[in-house]
Amino acid sequence: MATNTGVLRSEIGGGPHGLGDPDDRTLRKVELEVLIPEKIRQKSRTEKCTEVVKAFTECGKAAGLLVVVKCRRENDAMKACLSRWYHDEDLKIQCTEEYLNERNEFRRTGVSRKKIQQAH
Repeated sequence: MATNTGVLRSEIGGGPHGLGDPDDRTLRKVELEVLIPEKIRQKSRTEKCTEVVKAFTECGKAAGLLVVVKCRRENDAMKACLSRWYHDEDLKIQCTEEYLNERNEFRRTGVSRKKIQQAH
């Protein structure tokens, strides 16, 4: 019985670094329900709703402990924007493609995107 030195079981492992087939585009449940939605939330916050997030953040800094009362309008605007983009099918497709491309690169090279960002 050979030992598998990769991260994944031999049945699903493979690829140049034992991390899976780089060309496999199937998604696991955790990727569909956790990782891709997190990517959508992050992109919504940092690219789509930047102005309302900034307004809520500034209001919160000024309001302190009264943020719930004093920043209701900003919070409602932020939640509405984030919800709109979270349910946008085009953004979901875009984030899924980005995720699959990042996973492909990781499986091909063995270097995570976080390590690449830390190096720069």
